[in-house]
Amino acid sequence: MNILITGANRGLGYEMAIEALERGHHVIAGARQTSQKLAGLQEKYVEQLETVQLDVTDEAGLAVLAASLKEQGRTLGAIINNAAILAARNTPIEELDMNEVLQSFDINLFGPMRVVKHFLPLLTEPGAAIMNISSEAGSITNAYPGDYPYGITKTALNMFTQQLLSAVRERGIQVVSVHPGWMKTDMGGEQAPTDPRQSSKGILDMLEGRIVPQGKFNFVDYTGKEMPI
Repeated sequence: MNILITGANRGLGYEMAIEALERGHHVIAGARQTSQKLAGLQEKYVEQLETVQLDVTDEAGLAVLAASLKEQGRTLGAIINNAAILAARNTPIEELDMNEVLQSFDINLFGPMRVVKHFLPLLTEPGAAIMNISSEAGSITNAYPGDYPYGITKTALNMFTQQLLSAVRERGIQVVSVHPGWMKTDMGGEQAPTDPRQSSKGILDMLEGRIVPQGKFNFVDYTGKEMPI
C-alpha cells in the first residue's frame, strides 16, 4: 500500500511512518520541514520511504505535488491527515487571540480538506482509506472549557469525515476520524499515558482491515471503539 502521511516529521506522524514501513508499505512522508529523525529513517528505508515538502496551508504546493505524482503514474492506498496544531492551550475565552483560532482552522480543518481535494483522485488502490486524526476534544458530548481552537476544529473535522464518507462510499473508500489517545508527544507531553507507537499500530490495523471501526458515526479511538460524537 502507498500511504501519504502529513505532519510525518515528528510525534504520531513519525511513529505511523515507522509502523507502516515495518509492515512493508511504501510511505510518502509529508512535512513542512524535514527532521533529523526523518532523514535517518530515509537512510534505513531507501526504497520504501519518500520524503516530500508538504505544507497543508499551501494549496498551490499541494496541487503541484499531486500533479507530479499523477504524471509519474503513482497511486495511493491511504491518506492520513495528521498535521495539526494545538494553539491557545487552556486559554479563557476572554483572552482568546482570534488569529490563533484562524490559524488552527487553516491547519487542522482546511488542511485536510485541501489534501483530500488534490490527492483523492490518486486514491485508487483496493481497500483505500482516509484517516483523519481527530481528538476526544472534538466530542460535543464531552465538551470542556479551554482548548477552544483545537476542540472546535476537531469537531468540524469529524463533520468533514462524515460528509466525505457519504461522497466516496460507493467507491469503497473507508473514511474515519480517529482519536489517537493522549500520547507522549510534543503536543501531549510526557505525562500522557499512551505511547504513540501503540496508537500507530491500531491506526495501521484499521487501514489494513484487521480492525473494523464500530459505531454509527466513523469517529473512533485507535482500537476502533466508538467515540461519543
